[in-house]
Amino acid sequence: MARSTARHDTAAIAFEGHRRIAEGALADVALKAKKAADRGGSGPVLLFNSETSEPIEVDFRGTGKDVLARLTTPTGSAPAPVADAPRGPGRPKLGVVPREVTLLPRHWDWLSAQPGGASVALRKLVEDARKTSGTRDRKRARQEAAYRFMSAMAGNMSDFDEAARALFAGDSAKLERLTAPWAKDVRAHVLKLAAAIG
Repeated sequence: MARSTARHDTAAIAFEGHRRIAEGALADVALKAKKAADRGGSGPVLLFNSETSEPIEVDFRGTGKDVLARLTTPTGSAPAPVADAPRGPGRPKLGVVPREVTLLPRHWDWLSAQPGGASVALRKLVEDARKTSGTRDRKRARQEAAYRFMSAMAGNMSDFDEAARALFAGDSAKLERLTAPWAKDVRAHVLKLAAAIG
């Protein structure tokens, strides 16, 4: 499962077992979650990004100050660029990121024939696609966020599969009915995420 890289002000939510213990800015949520973890409560302490539902890994060792200091250096993140390192090709001041793209020869031929070359043509294609499919992409991202949280927190609860189908079908009444026996706080967050799908 992918882990979210997060800043102190990232919107987060924390659960101890199936009970919601905090929601808000990550720094505040992490400190409250640390207290719960130190207390050794009824279940594991899990944190999620409130928008994407990706898990946020927090190292609760040490003091609260230690925990907050580690939030700014997420594990697995790329090291910061060295100031004196020579710059490679591209346009780093514009935020251009070079990556490999694999296309068929006929695609490269078409791209090469476009005004400005392949890079300009690809950027225009991506921008056009973002404009035409933006609403659909946002809906899909919100559905995936709700499903990601459901899978992590309610995968073993009754009627999970049917509830997931109702989520993707946009059947909020059925989702509410199927999740009625679920843990109160988990259900409330699932329904909140589902309501944001639109």
